[in-house]
Amino acid sequence: MATYVIAGGSSGIGLELVRLLAPTAARIDVWSRTPGDLAVGGSVRHAACDFANDGPLPELPEQIQAAVYCPGTINLRSFRSLTPADFRQDLEVNLLGAVRFLQAVQPRLAGLDGQPASVVLFSTVAVGQGMPMHASVAAAKGAVEGLVRSLAAEWAPKIRVNAIAPALTDTPLAARLLASPEKREAMAARYPLKRIGMAADAAALARFLLSAESGWMTGQVLGLDGGLSTLRV
Repeated sequence: MATYVIAGGSSGIGLELVRLLAPTAARIDVWSRTPGDLAVGGSVRHAACDFANDGPLPELPEQIQAAVYCPGTINLRSFRSLTPADFRQDLEVNLLGAVRFLQAVQPRLAGLDGQPASVVLFSTVAVGQGMPMHASVAAAKGAVEGLVRSLAAEWAPKIRVNAIAPALTDTPLAARLLASPEKREAMAARYPLKRIGMAADAAALARFLLSAESGWMTGQVLGLDGGLSTLRV
């Protein structure tokens, strides 16, 4: 049974992933600012941690089979209205927070049953698909994608590193974009599959990337966007 460390596992995609993994996990350490809706107990533990600043990180298990960094931002504003501070904040949470997290967990990452350890990060569809009002977050997540490929090469064959690039997903982070039935309907209409993403969609893909079923996959950024980035219908 595997041990997981999940940053941002008390809400949204991270919380759904914890719920998927908990029944078969030896241990899941969740790092986030508050427990939120997380059901602590059994294999699930919580430690307070804020990746928007440089505070100390929690203690780690002796060995970790998988690590996931979920914190992110949705800062959708015109380039003209963005300040350097906005770019720094998005980089702090999306990239530098991931760097601090990975530098902490790397020494403890170890495979199990002949399989390499696994790391999953999150990007966005807006990196590969140019979208207005996404300059700051797309720049930060583009850096994350570069980090994924570099670390996948550096850490092979002992650690696999992959990322998920979702489109709009129904999580607390996206609440203001989905604040009414009309907004939800308009957003869903943009996608070939005519719905927005759900936290369960991304959590299921993350679970696959953490499992031995994806054991020959590393350095990949997988689109999870209802066909938005590749289809014209």
